[in-house]
Amino acid sequence: MKSGQDVVQNLYRVVPSAPAERGCPVPGGPCHPWLVSLEADQRLLHPLLAGRWSPTTFDASYELAASEIEALLEAARWAPSAGNSQPWAFIVGRRGDATHSRLVRYLAGSSGGWAPTASLLIANLAHRYVEDTDWEYSEFSLYDLGQAVAHLTVQAQALGLHVRQFRAFDRAGLAAEFAVPDHWEVTTMAAVGRAAAQPAPERSSTARRADVPSRQRRSINDILWPVA
Repeated sequence: MKSGQDVVQNLYRVVPSAPAERGCPVPGGPCHPWLVSLEADQRLLHPLLAGRWSPTTFDASYELAASEIEALLEAARWAPSAGNSQPWAFIVGRRGDATHSRLVRYLAGSSGGWAPTASLLIANLAHRYVEDTDWEYSEFSLYDLGQAVAHLTVQAQALGLHVRQFRAFDRAGLAAEFAVPDHWEVTTMAAVGRAAAQPAPERSSTARRADVPSRQRRSINDILWPVA
């Protein structure tokens, strides 16, 4: 009986190996000079996944309805977690409200130029430790938070919204601002809204605009760990 690894490798056997002349960082090690465009895999993906991308230009006039925000948080709330520990929490600021203003205060220069125009800013928190101890609340808390944010991202796509996740902010300052205790960790932020009108993401052209996201990924062969 073939293993799952064998089946996947056979399915993607048509993906060529990276040409030697392009060079690999480590001889004999992983090499990723070629990326596969979305067109190659789009037929395999759900449209919500195939259509997902992360803008840095949001429609500054679009306001999220309370029902949309509720749907986003419900999607995160129903994500799976180890032992149903649900080690996540979110600081949510809608553009124009006081929480949003407080979140914007701690953005770095690189994110401060675009993130405030999103309809919603969310700080993503992970429950790392049991209060007043060094015992892990869950060794999978960061992993599970990632799942919750991924669920939120797909729900946003279903609502015709976009999400850009980022780390360019003052974590310590934001934690102090919102009195986040030491056993919780401010991990990442997400900007949510409607993408501003702009050309569709380039998928194959080498002359891609800097503000248009890459629609390329490493091949399946490239992400399968070699099994002896």
